[in-house]
Amino acid sequence: MKIRIICNNIVYGGRKKNIRIEGVKMSNKKTRELTPIQIKYKDIAKGKEPKRPVVSNCIRAFLVGGIICTLGQGLQWMFINYFNFTEKTASSPTSAVLIILSVLLTGFGIYDHIAQWAGAGTAIPVTGFANSIASAAIEHKSEGYVLGVGGNMFKLAGSVIVFGAFSAFVVAVIKITIKWIGGY
Repeated sequence: MKIRIICNNIVYGGRKKNIRIEGVKMSNKKTRELTPIQIKYKDIAKGKEPKRPVVSNCIRAFLVGGIICTLGQGLQWMFINYFNFTEKTASSPTSAVLIILSVLLTGFGIYDHIAQWAGAGTAIPVTGFANSIASAAIEHKSEGYVLGVGGNMFKLAGSVIVFGAFSAFVVAVIKITIKWIGGY
């Protein structure tokens, strides 16, 4: 059932306005008609609502996401050139270093400021997954290490990816250490 509210000749800001509001009745909720004062308030509130800076938000997200990805490329280049990894094998330690940096920045409270300024630019790369896990761990620390930290930090879907990348990094470090010592 459609609702129509038509108010003619409402004086607002020294001028007359005709206001038409149409809505759809919800099946489980009663609809009520807006009074002319409520309509004026809605109009004033809509005018005072700040405009969202969509273009600048997109630019900031692009810049910060690009910086994170460029840092990842730099780390991968370093692993390939200085530690004799191949392109394929350098991806795991690169991800692990980005994850560790993200967790450290989250623990120090820096990542949240970056994420608030950059928005989605920090949520897309693997660092966003690590940040969400570390934040959950910090938030639920008061509930104990097993049920609080352990139980809540692995609820997110991305945690599987982060845990897998970090485990691969640890295994790779152990394997490289064993080879370096002279074994296997």
